[in-house]
Amino acid sequence: MILEALGSALLGLVLAWAAVHRLAHRLPARALVFCTGLAGALFGDFVTHSALGPGTVLPSLLGAAVVSAASLSLLLRPTRRLRRRSATA
Repeated sequence: MILEALGSALLGLVLAWAAVHRLAHRLPARALVFCTGLAGALFGDFVTHSALGPGTVLPSLLGAAVVSAASLSLLLRPTRRLRRRSATA
């Protein structure tokens, strides 16, 4: 279980790093992104492990990746290029 948690934490940090590397202009501070990715992965691992029971390492890592990606997606801000025009323009 310890290795599963460490693997999930590493997976969350890798996903956060990829998000920072690719979408830095649309994300808040790096520390917040890394903490969110880590916490999301650990929470996803906990929920999946609780639902499926022990001995399911691969589905637990998949659950960690899904929850981590979902929590990182909540941090995204819209691009500044979107400008709405009035209907009369």
